[in-house]
Amino acid sequence: LEKLQDKHQVKTVQSSNTPLIQTGFVVTYFVIFTWVRSSFDLFCMCVMTALLTLYFVTYLHWDKDLSTAIYHAFGGLCYFTPILGALIADSWLGKFKTIIYLSIVYVIGHVVKSVGAIPTVGGRDVHIALSMLGLILIAFGTGGIKPCVAAFGGDQFEDEERQKFFSIFYMSINAGSLLSTIITPILRGDVQCFGGDCYALAFGVPAALMVVALVVFIAGSGMYKKNPLQGNILLEVCNCVGFALRNRWYRSKHEPRRSHWLDWAEEKYSKRLIQEIKMVLRVLVLYIPLPMFWALFDQQGSRWTLQATRMNMAFVRVFLHKMLNALLILVFVPIFDLIIYPLVGLCRIKITKMATGMIFAALAFGAATLVEISVVKTVVDPAPAKNSLLQVVNLAGGDASVKVLGTDLFPEPIPYFHDSPTYETFPLEGPAKYAYITVTSLGADTECNQRFEEEEAYSLILFPGPAGTQCKLVSVAEHQFAHEIAWFRLYRFLNTLPEDLNITVGTVLFNVSSEYSVSPNQTVSQGVYSDVTCCLKSGECYRLDLGLLDFGAIYTIILKEESGKIVAHKTEDVKANNVHIAWQIPQYALITAGEVMFSITGLEFSYSQAPANMKSVLQAGWLLTVAFGNVIVLIVAEGAGLEQWKEFLLFASLLLGVCIIFSIMTCFYTYVNPEQLEKFYLENSGKEGDNNENMKKKNNDTDNQNWKWI
Repeated sequence: LEKLQDKHQVKTVQSSNTPLIQTGFVVTYFVIFTWVRSSFDLFCMCVMTALLTLYFVTYLHWDKDLSTAIYHAFGGLCYFTPILGALIADSWLGKFKTIIYLSIVYVIGHVVKSVGAIPTVGGRDVHIALSMLGLILIAFGTGGIKPCVAAFGGDQFEDEERQKFFSIFYMSINAGSLLSTIITPILRGDVQCFGGDCYALAFGVPAALMVVALVVFIAGSGMYKKNPLQGNILLEVCNCVGFALRNRWYRSKHEPRRSHWLDWAEEKYSKRLIQEIKMVLRVLVLYIPLPMFWALFDQQGSRWTLQATRMNMAFVRVFLHKMLNALLILVFVPIFDLIIYPLVGLCRIKITKMATGMIFAALAFGAATLVEISVVKTVVDPAPAKNSLLQVVNLAGGDASVKVLGTDLFPEPIPYFHDSPTYETFPLEGPAKYAYITVTSLGADTECNQRFEEEEAYSLILFPGPAGTQCKLVSVAEHQFAHEIAWFRLYRFLNTLPEDLNITVGTVLFNVSSEYSVSPNQTVSQGVYSDVTCCLKSGECYRLDLGLLDFGAIYTIILKEESGKIVAHKTEDVKANNVHIAWQIPQYALITAGEVMFSITGLEFSYSQAPANMKSVLQAGWLLTVAFGNVIVLIVAEGAGLEQWKEFLLFASLLLGVCIIFSIMTCFYTYVNPEQLEKFYLENSGKEGDNNENMKKKNNDTDNQNWKWI
């Protein structure tokens, strides 16, 4: 930044309504504004943090597919609305005022979203309604600002400095990402409010901080270069394209063929406008394959986050792995700019960088596939429709064999004081079913009839009774069992004593009735619990050693009296996650390398190839590729029904195919200089007669040489 400012100390730019200014201060103000705004924007954005997906899963209790779908629907809306922001900026308010007004909408959205996360405000339907309204406002606010920030910043610089600006711009965004990934878990988890994680605070603080960002931005108002409005250019473009198509349809059979289909609009529209539209359309055609990259990239906040929640996070917090992308961006950008690009002669063509970025993203999903294959080995999937899950806990006094409806659902005998190794899937052939269960223990057979419901998980408790072995069917809360969240250390206690018990594990209190009753599952923080208080209803207390409560495990603690003391026997109903989250580092490194090559290059490319009056529109077109990428994920998440590792592999294969298509398309693209075209038409705008013929000839030559349709 200091070097960039030093180069600008003697340079000045002329604003349409401000005096000459030193652009080094513009650099400072604009970078500060970008850094501040992106820091607070990232608290709620699904393309950068895991907060929104986890909010859906843990607070609204949605399943992972619905959470993924809503996450990407929100992400898609955030990148569809830039076209609206670009239209407002280029034809009505200008970029500066558009940033200010839509930032206010953005703040209101955060406030509404924060209110929706307060447990005492209405019921679940109210929370969902407020959350969706807040997300819509946030999407319109942040989406409308996106094309204006990059284009407005690009307006402040000359060509030779613009590439440096976009690198600083992108680094400043990710510096904000790094800061917010540190602060977000503190606001959500470490700060408790309303008896739980403080989502309301995590969503509310950005509303106040965004006001600070606005003040910083407005403070530099007199220093910015503000280009005059060009009118409703988008409407003019649409009218020109429509006129050309209609004119060609009706007159092409009777008149000589023209070099380009847009030339059929020459009777009504200027050659300059037609050439500018050709420039934009050529770039937009190149954009067609790009959404597939974003379909992979944006899954960092959904599928990759859900993958992380099923991994062992020892020494790592669930949010801190999201810091990795932002941190790697800050490291990779200078490395690529100063070392890698100069050493790679093939990177002289910018589009080549984008194709290489696609390959890196595909390799990242290949790595994610390998990690997912290892992760699923330790995860118990929720029961599908017309099925339930069943586990047996044997307290019957000896080994027990269990048959359900005469089938060997549990082929091996279950040892005394143990549970079955896994939850077994029990087909119901309908929404519910009564099943006869035959238990053989201590040489005697016992039958019991139990009712099972679909998509539920059950524990069958076997214990001795007056007439032999007795059965008790206990349901495991579906919303706790199905989420598969790694930081859930679910604990429950089974009391074999004739007296009620109260057990305190950390700050969590368990109340367990007597006579083989089971407490509800509760979440306990990961750690070693060697001194747990257990008190009888009569007031007598004992100390229990429960050992390690590990990530992702579900435990049943069987309490039994031995030698006049209460002893705890721990059984692991669901095994702990044994794949460490550090195995996600390679996929994050690869996707970040792809992002550096793809996104920064694409931002600068979109600006450099746009005519002066269409820069925000083309920036919006670039952002629309992100929107369509989210739509692709939305369709696959809801419609494909693939296992997760197969879905990752599908995305990687699709991106490699798209990369080949994109590389072929770029071979036919010729780089252009919009400023040269503008200068040419300005020099010839006042000439008539022969000069007009010369201009037409030069225009056609230019069209043949530099504006060739790909």
